[in-house]
Amino acid sequence: MFPRQITASLRADLEQSNKIIILYGPRQVGKTTLVKSLLQQHPEALSVNADQLQYNEVFASRDLRKMQELIGNKSLLFIDEAQNIRDIGINLKILHDEMPALKIIVTGSSSLELANSMQEPLTGRTKTYRLYPIAVEEIIQHSSVFEFRNQLESLLRFGAYPEILETNSAEEKIDKLNELSSAYLYKDILQLSGIRYADKLRKLLQLLAFQVGSPVSVNELARALGMSQETVEHYIDLLEKGFVLFRLGAYSSNLRKEITRMNKIYFYDLGIRNALINNFNPPEMRSDTGAIWENFLIVERMKQLQYARVPVNTYFWRTYTGVELDYIEQTGDQLTGYEIKWGKPGKWPLAWRENYPAAGFESLTRENFLDFLRPPTR
Repeated sequence: MFPRQITASLRADLEQSNKIIILYGPRQVGKTTLVKSLLQQHPEALSVNADQLQYNEVFASRDLRKMQELIGNKSLLFIDEAQNIRDIGINLKILHDEMPALKIIVTGSSSLELANSMQEPLTGRTKTYRLYPIAVEEIIQHSSVFEFRNQLESLLRFGAYPEILETNSAEEKIDKLNELSSAYLYKDILQLSGIRYADKLRKLLQLLAFQVGSPVSVNELARALGMSQETVEHYIDLLEKGFVLFRLGAYSSNLRKEITRMNKIYFYDLGIRNALINNFNPPEMRSDTGAIWENFLIVERMKQLQYARVPVNTYFWRTYTGVELDYIEQTGDQLTGYEIKWGKPGKWPLAWRENYPAAGFESLTRENFLDFLRPPTR
């Protein structure tokens, strides 16, 4: 089992807090495994799979007596895949208010329904965590920096899902990714959102996969798909809430010179992204190596910032004349720009220096990237 960076914080909250703990993340990233490892210290815990009808009906009932009968003398309740339970937020509120000594932890593979159903009834009653595919730091803690560097090419090709990392052959990895991508893309998003056109959703994902690292025009996507811009925006929003991809907005303080209305889009896992376009070639045999390297560094940095709960605003920067920086971090008044290069280091853009003379700059390459992906200090 890979050591997960949020384990200590989760354990502390489970022991010391009376809040409901919510653990979000894509399917198959290890949420259930992580929680069950914590529950080894709690033999009195009740574990419930929300996919099982008998439990689902009880925790959707709004009937305190029924829920108490099921929980019995247990002091800790774990509900796995809680987004499958109707009105889960209201039912958890009842339990939290009427059984204040009961500790509750729930997992959800989509923030689509779970966040919506919990937000209002559980205001002030929850502590939220997110778990992602295995992070660089977790690989290093599991083995070593040397072993991580040996795995880098594989990570760019096949991603970092636990099951994929534990599979040896490329053929098996590809088979598992193709199977995983189907469940990952459709099981929650299609079922919970009411989208009827799976082919349109998959085509949109393929178009976005080819545009990793470039500003995305929703208008162009809408024309290519024969859909309205509003529908495309809605689909992208659902894919983000379903932990398939995430958006990076543009930074600007000068609306006349800098792009502001477009986003870049990155995938939480490169194996899923590569499965969408059926390209698992090694970096030296690809035309998109720079794009997947950029995706890799940005998503790994995002994991570290979120796991450490460091408050940072993140962007990209680009002018209408084509000058750009791949990634920007803003902490308070401090700006730092990053140029991400697979090959030779990038140069500090003159336009960035002129417009933001107090800002920092760093070029990230295969030689110096590792510190960028290690846990940051707050």
